Amino acid sequence: SHSKNKGVPETYKMKKYLVIGNPINHSLSPELHNYWIKQNGIDAQYEKKKLNNSELESLISEVRQGNINGLNITVPFKNTVIPFLDILSDEAKKTQSVNTIYLKNKKVFGHNTDIEGFITAVNKINFDFYNKKIFILGAGGVVPSIVYASMKMRSSEILISNRTRNNAEKIKNIFDNVQIINWGNIPNFDVVINATSIGLKKNDRINLDFTKIGKNKLFYDVIYNPGVTNFLSTGKKLGNMYQNGKLMFIYQAFSAFKLWHNVEPTINNETLKLLD
Repeated sequence: SHSKNKGVPETYKMKKYLVIGNPINHSLSPELHNYWIKQNGIDAQYEKKKLNNSELESLISEVRQGNINGLNITVPFKNTVIPFLDILSDEAKKTQSVNTIYLKNKKVFGHNTDIEGFITAVNKINFDFYNKKIFILGAGGVVPSIVYASMKMRSSEILISNRTRNNAEKIKNIFDNVQIINWGNIPNFDVVINATSIGLKKNDRINLDFTKIGKNKLFYDVIYNPGVTNFLSTGKKLGNMYQNGKLMFIYQAFSAFKLWHNVEPTINNETLKLLD
């Protein structure tokens, strides 16, 4: 055998991590993870990749073979990736949603760090979900995690409204205590969460009238880029608290980083600035 790599174990390779989604160009996960990787002197790289459904299976087998050390999953694959995985964490099972993947004892493991990300973000702004009515707009990738997190934080009611009612029904199939509200109707609520993609483009407007809801509610937007969507500025104008998805994004990444590298990365102003 050729022994030109004396003293270096054959298996040594720089570790490789990916975030996959479609679209993917708006994702700032590589900025955040590569910053932490560098900060902690880890020999790894983290990239983003646009994927089609048909490519999921072969990508997961790359993880199974150890060619890729970890994946983050974003819209629209958080649920469709599940059939290709070997083991799901409880959180991933309960929400039928996976955003973090890695190899453990030769099995491909799927976990959901969005739940912890959302709970930590809400705690950081000192807002208590206990006994509150939560109104969620949208039914996409992150909604099951927000529902489950809201349940864990002991909210009293969870209401969902989506432009395509059929997709809201899918959430109700996972959590039967969720109530569906017809799109356009505004129920009484304490917290309203935009989990649609309306707002990613500067001029996007959610066509809903919040003028009669009173003050001191929390308007929460899962979107973190732009930092203040039209939805949030509406909430602000009407005299409410408002918060974008930046902290949730950072804390779901924090949990994934900890799982992969066994290191708690630092979160400070510099970290926050990376995402502006």
